[in-house]
Amino acid sequence: MSKRDELIVKYAEDIKNKFGVTPDMDFLTKVAIGLGPAIYNLDASKVSGSDDKELETVKNNFLMKKLGLDDSPALMEAINDVIVKYGTSEKNKHRAVIYYMLAKHFKKESVYN
Repeated sequence: MSKRDELIVKYAEDIKNKFGVTPDMDFLTKVAIGLGPAIYNLDASKVSGSDDKELETVKNNFLMKKLGLDDSPALMEAINDVIVKYGTSEKNKHRAVIYYMLAKHFKKESVYN
């Protein structure tokens, strides 16, 4: 099994265990591939839920630029909701999992087709 496949299995376990949903493995794979080499970098592969600057980056670079959403308070509400469901005390919040959950929340899976 490749390193990427191992990471995707880990992401799927987080989605199942933290969010209580069975992940769409094809879509999760597309999200992981979309993150490119960042999934292999310890720092870049994680999101700090307590760092407002990092959450703004998720909003600007992922939700607005990648998914094409317009800026609104709903974007940060969705990010915070995912962070809380992931577990505020959980130190290893994987970027791929957060992006997956946000794309699902906003029904933007088609961006990855």
